[in-house]
Amino acid sequence: MKIAFLKEGSAETRVAAIPETVKKFTALGIEVAIEQGAGEGASIADSDYDTAGATVGARDAVLKDADAILCIMGPEPGSLQGAKQGAILLGALDPTRRTDDVKAYAAAGLQALAMEWMPRITRAQSMDILSSQSNLAGYKAVVDAASLYGRAFPMMMTAAGTVSPAKLFVMGVGVAGLQAIATGRRLGAQVSATDVRSATKEQIQSLGAKPIFVEGVAGIEGEGQGGYAGETSPEYQAAQAELVSGHIAKQDIVITTALIPGRAAPRLISDAQIASMRPGSIIVDLAAEAGGNVEGCVAGEVVDRHGVKIVGAVQLARTLAADASALFARNLANFLLAFWDKEASALKLPDDDELVKAIRLTNGGQVVHDRIKP
Repeated sequence: MKIAFLKEGSAETRVAAIPETVKKFTALGIEVAIEQGAGEGASIADSDYDTAGATVGARDAVLKDADAILCIMGPEPGSLQGAKQGAILLGALDPTRRTDDVKAYAAAGLQALAMEWMPRITRAQSMDILSSQSNLAGYKAVVDAASLYGRAFPMMMTAAGTVSPAKLFVMGVGVAGLQAIATGRRLGAQVSATDVRSATKEQIQSLGAKPIFVEGVAGIEGEGQGGYAGETSPEYQAAQAELVSGHIAKQDIVITTALIPGRAAPRLISDAQIASMRPGSIIVDLAAEAGGNVEGCVAGEVVDRHGVKIVGAVQLARTLAADASALFARNLANFLLAFWDKEASALKLPDDDELVKAIRLTNGGQVVHDRIKP
């Protein structure tokens, strides 16, 4: 079997292979081919891959006869000229927004698998690219906020007086939110957090932060579907908006992380609430690419509204390319190795396996996933 890794597009700093995973593949007798310069953005030299046992070369040679093509973001279909029929394409393929590309993958005879649709179940935890990348994004959101904030995060006792700690509020306590809480605490901020899922209250407290929850109106008990929050009742939304309005006016930093799979991001912060914050405050919206949790947020830009800087965060994991690549590459390797048949020395993806069914988009020249089938 041959696995190919291509150099990502110019905006992408991550790479889908690290020397560690290359060694795992080659130890099984799998041939690994990597396009020249693929690891540059993540500070991995071609010589590092060569030492690990991979063949480094031009794209045409890397693609030739490859049984699987592993990537970070789905490549443009035109860049896959020469890929053989039936080859597996595995990575973050963004199928709901790139439906034309998925159709092109099918027409090219590729078996496309979208790793971001991996079920959030125990068996698949080590394969969950959304969690691994969100963890880094939550950390980087706080670091970026700290760099924009014109004051210190921790309390400081000095001969000239006391510097008060920054007040950090995290909205949405998933993987990114929990890491944002932990990072804020490490930097010395006074941290509070909220979520519509009642189960997160104990998680917030375990990190030393203050939970801010609506009382008397039911939110979501336990976890939402697939570990994500779902939509709440109008009564809860009104009660939460009132609670947040009173709390947010006192905050210096706000990190929003709320996403609903397959839907636009819920609006959590209005323009009026932004206006209630003191000038110099910072909001980092991690849901910017899905429409944003914050009114006036623009994906990829820092917008000033009422003296408050709103950061439309996009793919923050890319700014930590070395660590992000390592985690992503391990996610991909864990998936493939879980389906490696040692006796046959072959990769086998059973049609009835729950993981395969959840992420397989195309097969046999057709789009086969129910969520995007024509």
